[in-house]
Amino acid sequence: MLIVDDDALVRRGLSMMLAGADDLEVVADVGDGSEVVAAVNQHRPDVVLMDIRMPRMDGLAATELLRSRREPPEIIILTTFDTDDHILRAMRAGAGGFLLKHTPPPEIMRAIRQVAAGEPMMSPAVLRRMMSYVAGAGVDPRQARARERLDGLSEGERAVALLVGQGKTNSDIGKELSLSVATVKAYVSRLLTKLELNNRVQIALLVHDARGDDPSDD
Repeated sequence: MLIVDDDALVRRGLSMMLAGADDLEVVADVGDGSEVVAAVNQHRPDVVLMDIRMPRMDGLAATELLRSRREPPEIIILTTFDTDDHILRAMRAGAGGFLLKHTPPPEIMRAIRQVAAGEPMMSPAVLRRMMSYVAGAGVDPRQARARERLDGLSEGERAVALLVGQGKTNSDIGKELSLSVATVKAYVSRLLTKLELNNRVQIALLVHDARGDDPSDD
């Protein structure tokens, strides 16, 4: 795991906290987004804990840069800022999690494990803000584009995508659609390839964009 934060005390505190977990290892820490690519190239972390506000390159730009790579690490935004713009930009860039810095240490550890396993994780307050944003969004060009992309899916792919959009796990989706977890994983992988997305969070955002305030997809 790589920690990216311009506050040396925060980096030290996170490193000390995570040192108590047998299955988590901090391989390096850096103080600015501009140092992230070199650190990832050198240490190959599975997960990056990323702050937003940094002096030369902010965490959102660094997230976009990392997630554009061929084999990107998973990224969790860990910050004190939770504005709609920050949340949505991070999720659209491909971040697998968005946590506030006051999140209890056990929850941060759980989020790291969950995101490393390919499951998104957001603080409850962040999730509520995102859902409120989606609920209040009207029909716009983004919604039309999202619906067009979903219309290109098969019936099975669309069913899985809609359940991902509801925050369902692979196990939950399998039970609801009478599919094995392996089959659900194959569907999710196919969706990521077909829709040219990085992770499940982006599938969920696409579904939410397509829904807008139209209840017909509920």
